[in-house]
Amino acid sequence: MKRDKQTFPQKGREEPENDSARRRLLAAATDLFTQRGYAATTVREIVDAAGVTKPVLYYYFGSKEGIYLELMKAAFAGLDELIAARAGKQGSAAEKLLRLCDETYTLFMENIKLARVMYSIYYGPHQGAPFFDFDSYHLKFQQALRELVKEGIRRGEFRKGNPEDMTWAVLGAINVAMEVHLGHTELQLGREGLARVLKVIFRGISAEKGRRK
Repeated sequence: MKRDKQTFPQKGREEPENDSARRRLLAAATDLFTQRGYAATTVREIVDAAGVTKPVLYYYFGSKEGIYLELMKAAFAGLDELIAARAGKQGSAAEKLLRLCDETYTLFMENIKLARVMYSIYYGPHQGAPFFDFDSYHLKFQQALRELVKEGIRRGEFRKGNPEDMTWAVLGAINVAMEVHLGHTELQLGREGLARVLKVIFRGISAEKGRRK
């Protein structure tokens, strides 16, 4: 008996209109990775939830690994944009830090399901997920904060001191805000709470405070 060959959608012929199938696949994968974990989720479950067939997933992403990597890349592309955009922003160093942290926290909230997947894989078992360089993005964000802290010191807004320590204080505030939201939503700081905590830090490192001593 002749074996049928597996067929895949061809560009320009069977590609779903307006990429709606692609969007549904990404949404379905996000939900399933969040609920079941990466390892326990199958391609069959993803395509069933998206209402498409396996060849459509293979057309867009190649594999389960491919759709996972696409989700991660898309999420961190947003962070890259925020970091790049800070160069053209006006205001004091404190205002720029507050804006970058607020926008980053907002991006986190908009992608809360993906954030849960990221944290579970980064801090827990890798679940067989393909490597994604989370650390490079974390270091890039930390460097952006450090540059703004140094700008504040140069401009006389922040007192002279160790910029690394000041950067860790700011980074710690946003990390805690994110992790509290993931683990204890009833205690979440929210954007306003994060802003209050950051302003406490800024008062502590302000040049005015240093001159009063």
